[in-house]
Formats: sequence, structure tokens, C-alpha cells
Amino acid sequence: MRKELPEGFFGPPEWARLKAVTDIIPGFPYANVDDPSGAAALAEADILLGAWGAPSLTRERLSRAPRLRMVAYAAASVRTVAPAEFWEASDILVTTAASAMAVPVAEFTFAAIIMCGKDVFRLRDDHRKERGAGGFGSRRGLNLPHLGNHARRVGIVGASRIGRRVIEMLARSKFEIAVYDPFLDAREAVALGAVKMDLHDLLAWADTVSLHAPILPETHHMIGARELSLMADHAVLINTARGWLVDHDALLAEARSGRLRVLIDTPDPEPLPTDSPFYDLPNVVLTPHIAGALGNELKALSDLAITEIERFVGGLAPLHPVREDDLDRMA
Repeated sequence: MRKELPEGFFGPPEWARLKAVTDIIPGFPYANVDDPSGAAALAEADILLGAWGAPSLTRERLSRAPRLRMVAYAAASVRTVAPAEFWEASDILVTTAASAMAVPVAEFTFAAIIMCGKDVFRLRDDHRKERGAGGFGSRRGLNLPHLGNHARRVGIVGASRIGRRVIEMLARSKFEIAVYDPFLDAREAVALGAVKMDLHDLLAWADTVSLHAPILPETHHMIGARELSLMADHAVLINTARGWLVDHDALLAEARSGRLRVLIDTPDPEPLPTDSPFYDLPNVVLTPHIAGALGNELKALSDLAITEIERFVGGLAPLHPVREDDLDRMA
């Protein structure tokens, strides 16, 4: 675990909860389990509480952790901390705080759908330049029927934890919702409040497309030139998932044409080079990977990880265990 994380994740209440059910090995947190002090702690640990920057539990490191029975991950994706070799001969419980991370990402995405639907960021920039000379209120969009959120068609790519939360939030409003996910059947989609569509049909149908698919070999550049060409003029593409999903060369070509509007929270590469044209395009909104837990939202992650530890110590079933076959659907 990185040394700076406890300041953001832990306060007195969190430490009190941990101390009530565990004996914390002196020296916590450990950023390196391969140096003498970290290796000694790993050898002694029954439970590993980790987050971003936690060491990958390779076969060699597991061989030096004979007592380890649980990994409580206070972040989302466990792919780094629990690589393929971890699962080969391991009966160690792994839990994730992905469900807690899903909340701020879904909230950010829902807000982005609303704001981009009204082209808030471009109108803000225009208003700043014009100093009020460009008109106010509905006059801004009288002849722009692509603006606004009434009965807006929103396509969700990936019925992940986050995708499902976004659908749930959209379903409470006046949106039409479609979802693409090969693991989801049509009845499940309807139960969520959406209609299941094939990817290309969804892209052609939607006014706004929001990406929530995991990083898998088959999802690399799943949104490429062909897919982008299917989107309607003035449509919005929102990516709060991973840049892996989008061919950014193809996206740049479409963005430069001005045909599409784009909000990117997770570019590829991350961060974008300082000379990237994306920074200066008026129809592109770039945010610095802030959809996930930020500031006081970090406490929700540590709270869930500690809850999992409390349940483990108390002999209760975990709330959010991770199994090897779950990795095919997880970010």
C-alpha cells in the first residue's frame, strides 16, 4: 500500500474499528513487502488490507505468506493485486470495494449525461468569451433540437456495477435507455429498465453513449472508426470506464470534424500528452480521472473493506467476494 493512502482513507473511527477486531502489525502501511520489514510483516499476516499500489500477490510472495487467509481490497479492480498465478492454488478470500467505488462513478456519469445533454461546458465557454452578449436561457437552444434531456436516448455499453447504477438513475427520469452487454439477456435488461440492443444498433440509436465495459482482450478498441461512424450527428460519447475501450486515433478524427461531442475521464494514454489536440477541441471535455472516489468519498472504500474484515473475523459470509471466474466481467 502506498504510504500516503491512510491519510485519505483512515481516520480515528476507521483505526478504532480495525483495532477492535484485529492486531495491526506495527509499521503499517507497508509499501514494499520484499524488503526486510515488509517481508516480515507479510510472513506474519492473516489479513492483508490493501488499495492502489498494493503489491501483486505472485506465487513467490504467496510462498512467503503462510498465514494469509484474506485480502480485503479497499479499491475496485483486483487484477493487479491478484494476478492469474494467485488463483492457481490459493484458497485465500479476496473482497473488493468495487461496489463502493461504483457509487461516485455512477453519480458522475449521470451528471455528465445531464450536463452534456445541454452542452453545458461549451455554452459556459461561449458565455465566458461573450460576456453575456450571446443571449440567455432557452434562446440559446431554440434552433438546436439536439440539445436537452427530454426523452433523450441513452445507450449504456456494459451492464457492470456502474452501468447498472447509471441505468437505475436514468430510469427515474424521462430518458429512453438501451444497454449492450453480451452477458445480459433481454429479460434482465427490461428488469433494469432498459432495452437490450446489439452494439451497432445501440450506437446508431442513441443520443448519448456511456461506456462501462471491463478491460478484456475482446473489449480493446471496441469503439473504433466503424462504431463512431454509426453515431448520429451531435451525439455524445462519455467514457468514465477505461481508455482501453476506445480507438483514440479514430475518436480524434471524429472530434476534429466537430460531428460528435465527447467527455473523456479516462483517456488512452493516461494522462494524454501535453500536446494532444483533445485539450483544445471545443466539443471535447477532458476531466483528469475524477469520476471515481475523490476526497471524502475515499472513506466509503475503507468502510467497506473494514466491514469485510469484521465479517471475516466474526465468521460471517463476505458481502463482495471475488472469484477467479468473476474476472471475465470485472474492470
